Amino acid sequence: MSVGIEQPYVYRHRELVEPDWTRFPGWRTVTAEDWASAQWQRAHCVKNVKQLHEVMGDLLDDHFYADLERDQAERATMSMLLPPQMVNTMVSEGTWPGAGMPGVGEEFTRAFYADPVRRYMLPVFSDRRTDWPSHPHATRDSLHEHDMWVAEGLTHRYPTKVLAELLSTCPQYCGHCTRMDLVGNSTRVVDKLKLEGRPADRYAAMLAYLHQTPQVRDVVVSGGDVANVPWHNLEAFLDRLLDVESVRDIRLATKALMGLPQHWLQSDVVEGVARVAAKARSRGVSLAIHTHVNSAQSVTPLVARAARTMLEAGVRDVRNQGVLMRGVNDSTKQLLDLCFALQDDAMVTPYYFYMCDMIPFSEHWRLSLAEAQRLQHSIMGYLPGFATPRIVCDVPFVGKRWVHQVDHYDMELGMSFWRKNYRTQLEAADPASTEQALSRDYVYYDPIHTLAPEGQQWWREHGDEDSTHAEAVRRAAASREASLV
Repeated sequence: MSVGIEQPYVYRHRELVEPDWTRFPGWRTVTAEDWASAQWQRAHCVKNVKQLHEVMGDLLDDHFYADLERDQAERATMSMLLPPQMVNTMVSEGTWPGAGMPGVGEEFTRAFYADPVRRYMLPVFSDRRTDWPSHPHATRDSLHEHDMWVAEGLTHRYPTKVLAELLSTCPQYCGHCTRMDLVGNSTRVVDKLKLEGRPADRYAAMLAYLHQTPQVRDVVVSGGDVANVPWHNLEAFLDRLLDVESVRDIRLATKALMGLPQHWLQSDVVEGVARVAAKARSRGVSLAIHTHVNSAQSVTPLVARAARTMLEAGVRDVRNQGVLMRGVNDSTKQLLDLCFALQDDAMVTPYYFYMCDMIPFSEHWRLSLAEAQRLQHSIMGYLPGFATPRIVCDVPFVGKRWVHQVDHYDMELGMSFWRKNYRTQLEAADPASTEQALSRDYVYYDPIHTLAPEGQQWWREHGDEDSTHAEAVRRAAASREASLV
């Protein structure tokens, strides 16, 4: 193909860069040895406004700190927890204009507000919608995972797959966390649920269920983040999991591969992963790591080294499951830049981009289904087929669906209707639900601010849950009948 043809996206290989952490006043004296230490990273996480100020000094104007404090008091569903590794990718060298690092005060503050990593890891009050800060149908456990527990922390949502939540903490807390009902410390807005059982008892109950349920072949080991499980405990659980005869796929879920790569580079962890991977291979089990990277600037040489080290230790694949968010990765260029950064140097396979879930105070992040469909179309053809991520909608009571699998879509009111081809634990106890599960419509809602004025007005007049559900059912039936004419 002629190099003269103009393309909507132009691929350029970009060398990965580890940002210089000494540009921040609070880390001017931090050594490379300290930075490489997982223990130092954990000990110096930013957990509150005071600690952020100690790191940033006068780089940020006071009004940013006030904006952040207000969000913590009135909107935040996740407590603040950022490893230095993540903070260091904000307003980093790769994002600077040609003139160099933004100047102290107004210029740096403006760049910090605009930074995509900051936008989802350190949300401030002014980021959020004031007209519709939450969708009327937003819920704390938006995917109803807790309702599908078959043992404490074990969600059996799909016929052949389970999710094992080993713990409720992470090395870093994302502002948009779909498990905000359980994960992390309580905030001034959300009083979190707690896992009640002793870890050993919970793990034993999970394994007992798997031994008794041979139709389950795929286990996602998550939380929280498995990087917060002491390695000897995690290895012991995985060793016993590999003894379950029906299990053929194990996926370890850890954002820390990006947020705290130092953890996965520790010698005891690397050696332990090699032991688990060897046993998995001997049993014909695929062991993979799934991480969560949302912006190309988060992919640094340390992250790439951690991912390649896991592959060298014997993990079959390292895959990325990002979340599609406005102001973070909602353009073709942002998505493809991220995918190529992962593929080219880190050997991480782009896998999914989830639409942001309908949790409280998330409307400023969420995109409409139509926007997600356009983005899926726009990234096709640039990446290898096996590394072209699917953009998916995690539909409540249904599960993951590719955005083009929607059954029908009312764009005026922002209601999309979906079908499923299997039953979940929620239908097991209700004969009527069991009968209807495969024939009824399940509704997902676009952010109201993305609708035309007529649609927004309808929601102002019919925004209560009962009336919108009734209207959704009526419109779904009418649309289906029309399609059969």
